[in-house]
Amino acid sequence: MSGVGTGVVVTGRSGELSASDRIDTTVAHPARRYNYLLGGKDNFAADRESGDALAAAMPTIRLAAVENRMFLQRTVRFLAQQGVRQFLDIGTGIPTADNTHEVAQAINPSSRVVYVDNDPIVLAHARALLSSTPEGRTAYLDADLREPEAIIAHPDLRATLDLTQPVALMLVAILHFIRDDEDPKGILRRLVGALPAGSYVVASHVTWEYMPPEVTAKLEANNRDGRFRARTTEQFADLLDGWELVDPGIVSVARWRADDVPPPRPSVQAVSFNGAVARVVR
Repeated sequence: MSGVGTGVVVTGRSGELSASDRIDTTVAHPARRYNYLLGGKDNFAADRESGDALAAAMPTIRLAAVENRMFLQRTVRFLAQQGVRQFLDIGTGIPTADNTHEVAQAINPSSRVVYVDNDPIVLAHARALLSSTPEGRTAYLDADLREPEAIIAHPDLRATLDLTQPVALMLVAILHFIRDDEDPKGILRRLVGALPAGSYVVASHVTWEYMPPEVTAKLEANNRDGRFRARTTEQFADLLDGWELVDPGIVSVARWRADDVPPPRPSVQAVSFNGAVARVVR
């Protein structure tokens, strides 16, 4: 499925099933489960069952989802204020309030955003929800982070973003779905390698290092397919090695430049999400 609206491009995978035909409602999907944890309605019984099982193991998981979303919004606002006008948001998730393009275009209406996700539910919502200002442009690609070359080479990305100018690569709550054997560090480097100096990497990542063993054991029991890979602060830092961390470095998503957020702020243990922004230098 593909189409063009005012300032919006939605592109599906050529020759594949339509978005509705690809939806398997019997299996939980990370994007739909995240939507459920955020209080959304675009999810199915399998997603809610999976989310409830995670919440039983980690009662603060809904708080963590909300804090992660706020981290995304703060980082986009910060980078837009620094003059960044282009964003590549991979692992978009189901559209909700204050998406990347809305935050960026509120600061500069000419901002351009490319969203990437492989969930057919996200694709089904993209045309209706991912609108753009007349001055800017927003595109959606149905693609997978594990295929970085296909993302970078996609003609709609090239038509939307100028890769000679800085781009903010947004990898919020997605790297923990890339297993070690899938080479997350290599994927990052292939993506960043296509971006010019002065670009940024924004990433958040689940960590279980603050949790007691009995909690992590319950969470691992829910990771039946092995798709999820929590990483320590040190392991997360290794993924970002080689780029210049923006102050305050790697911290809880709840504490990244959150001085203006009304107290009380949740504890690091309650959120168990690290976040960082790094500047690409050559």
